[in-house]
Amino acid sequence: MLTLNTKIDSTEKIDGELVLPFELREKSRLRAALASGEEVAVFTVRGTVLRNGDLLKGDDGRIVKITAAAESTYRVDCNTPRDLLRCAFHLGNRHTQAQVDSDTKSGFLRIRKDTVLKDMLEGLGATVTEEQAPFEPESGAYGGGHHHAEDRHHALAPIPLRQRIHRPSDKEA
Repeated sequence: MLTLNTKIDSTEKIDGELVLPFELREKSRLRAALASGEEVAVFTVRGTVLRNGDLLKGDDGRIVKITAAAESTYRVDCNTPRDLLRCAFHLGNRHTQAQVDSDTKSGFLRIRKDTVLKDMLEGLGATVTEEQAPFEPESGAYGGGHHHAEDRHHALAPIPLRQRIHRPSDKEA
């Protein structure tokens, strides 16, 4: 099985594509299948989020591109930037992950499908439209925005050779 654990910035050749919804792109240990059907293991440092377009290098040198899968979301549009900001505030107050985008004058938000949140947003005057779309929420104020130059092209996490369960009765060797 191909093991992916090194993030790279660019490549001339892509050898495979891994299409994942956001929920799976947040996981630090993952077994999945490439678009070709080949099984892969993904090992990342806890807290790493794979983003659409990220490139991962496999243990055999192959490069795999991460693609955000379309999933059930709500698009939140408002008449004014102020109204959109109010909606973002109320979503944040509920610790809801949200994507912020700007293809319109006042921009829009995208959230995971949740009928309770839909009702709240419509109550705030937003137009909420269900759509199948890639979900790329903000990483948050403390989420992974700072990197050092020497951090590039490194293994994201060690690959466990085998899992060992530690029990209280185990004696230290």
